[in-house]
Amino acid sequence: MTPIRTERLMLRNWQDRDRELFHRISSDERVMEFFPFRRERPESDATMNEMRDVIDRDGFGWSAVEIAVSGECIGLVGLSFADMEPVAPAGAVEIGWRLAPEYWRKGYVTEAAEAWLAYGFETLGLDEIMSFAVWNNLRSTAVMQRLGMSRDHSGDFDHPRVPDTHPQLKRHVLYRLSRKDWQARKRAAP
Repeated sequence: MTPIRTERLMLRNWQDRDRELFHRISSDERVMEFFPFRRERPESDATMNEMRDVIDRDGFGWSAVEIAVSGECIGLVGLSFADMEPVAPAGAVEIGWRLAPEYWRKGYVTEAAEAWLAYGFETLGLDEIMSFAVWNNLRSTAVMQRLGMSRDHSGDFDHPRVPDTHPQLKRHVLYRLSRKDWQARKRAAP
């Protein structure tokens, strides 16, 4: 992956120096509030390795986000194949994020996600990018709305990978953004 630079951030592949932060966000109750699992360190390290391998293979994925001036890793934002038929068709790409709580409400997710949308539409030539979250995850759905994504009420679904032990996390809302709508939004921006 060629790193992507934004005004304040660097989006890049994972490095061994990111392991502590990745484990921290993967086990933090606030970050993982809408996920049915928390990762212990060995599982966290294995997941980070998998994400790094996907980025090496595909050129994109759930990438590390660092503050450009300090080099400090603060979380992840990226594009990934949704891999969730029948909810998402084969080849569908989603955008998602997780940051350490001390970096919330600073606009970092929106800034990084805007860069990934540009990459997805301009470089990958995608026709659409989707995102989804637990129905009451208002922080994430607010980001989706800031990105210009539209709620697809007919696409809301019960997540097939959420176990029945967590019924409150099953229902997900679906947001979509087409390349056409993204381009129109980009043209209309000051």
